[in-house]
Amino acid sequence: MVESSKKPALGLIAFIVFIDMAGIGLIVPVMPRLIMELSGEGIDRAAEIGGWLLFAYAIMQFVFSPIIGGLSDRFGRRPILLITLAALGVDYAMMAWSPTLWWLFVGRMISGIMGATWAAANSCVADVVEPAKRGSVYGLLGGAGAAGFVLGPALGGAFGLLGDRVPFIVASVLCLMGAVYGAYALKETLSPEKRRAFSLARANPFGTMLQMAKTPLVLGCLITIFFMQFAAQSNFAVWSYYGTLQFDWGPLTIGATVALFGILLALIQGLLVGKVIDRFGAEPTAVYSLFFAIPSYLIIGFASSTEFAILGLVVGAITGLTFPAMQTLMTTRIAEDAQGELQGAIASIVSLTAILGPPAMTGVFGAYSDNVGLLFPGAPYMLATALMVAAVFTLWLTLKRHAA
Repeated sequence: MVESSKKPALGLIAFIVFIDMAGIGLIVPVMPRLIMELSGEGIDRAAEIGGWLLFAYAIMQFVFSPIIGGLSDRFGRRPILLITLAALGVDYAMMAWSPTLWWLFVGRMISGIMGATWAAANSCVADVVEPAKRGSVYGLLGGAGAAGFVLGPALGGAFGLLGDRVPFIVASVLCLMGAVYGAYALKETLSPEKRRAFSLARANPFGTMLQMAKTPLVLGCLITIFFMQFAAQSNFAVWSYYGTLQFDWGPLTIGATVALFGILLALIQGLLVGKVIDRFGAEPTAVYSLFFAIPSYLIIGFASSTEFAILGLVVGAITGLTFPAMQTLMTTRIAEDAQGELQGAIASIVSLTAILGPPAMTGVFGAYSDNVGLLFPGAPYMLATALMVAAVFTLWLTLKRHAA
């Protein structure tokens, strides 16, 4: 059960996650035009530069997530949440006045370093919620993040009409408002006796993974996350290009389909996770919901119409149950003074797939979308299907061998 004195904190933490994700989404619609303005290049070259900006963000998050997680285990969740959120606010303001492209690169790198609110927020859940109830709260945080990611681009597009830099200012204000309100209302969830000394040997992606490997179930779940997030890059990296080539989608259709998927995730994670885990248990929920990703990617890959592609998204949204269920399983196997380290490891795995996935998926798409050989724009989704088969098998084998 959630301690009564900590109940308000969970709502505030969900709000902070929402603000963080909305801030990220706000800048998406104006990035191409801002890159073209600062670089003087056309849209083709701007797309390449945008890819490098994503790479810079992901590599910083990969390296620094375990450090931020370790610091939250040492100093508590509250200061880390507030400092990183405030730093993001300052960073967005800095990017709003970027005079050069390199300034924008520095800003995105700082964003990657400070993108730790998700990990610290999830650590708060493990601090104050009993294991049996964690899945529903993790779902709430996931739903808040999905809602922010859906609303953010919509607001970014609207504010972008006022100028390419206005969404950055709005994102800055949102983050700073969240930090100020959090400083007033957010209570610490990690008591001093549950904290541990900070160790740089552990607070890095490799040291953290070595620690996680000491718990086989956690290691198996992390490997599963790698496969499923790598597969998800098929949507992140090529969805718009796939739809444009296969079905002649315009920006409105692309935006609407992405928004639909985000809304479905927000509803499933925010409303259904707790009920499903209570009814079936965390282990069956994780395995069976993960399985739905396989038909999802197959449907999209072989879709003959927009309606079938959307059906694939709807089926795939069911996998939104998987991540909260696995978090429930992992947090119960990790010591109370290392929950931040666990969340840092998860963030690093996700960041690693964001580094490796886009070039792999876009490479496959390019190879099967030119005038040479087989024309099959859905090819990246076949790679995603194979990755999800590996994910389902890994999770099933892990739970069979190491479940309590």
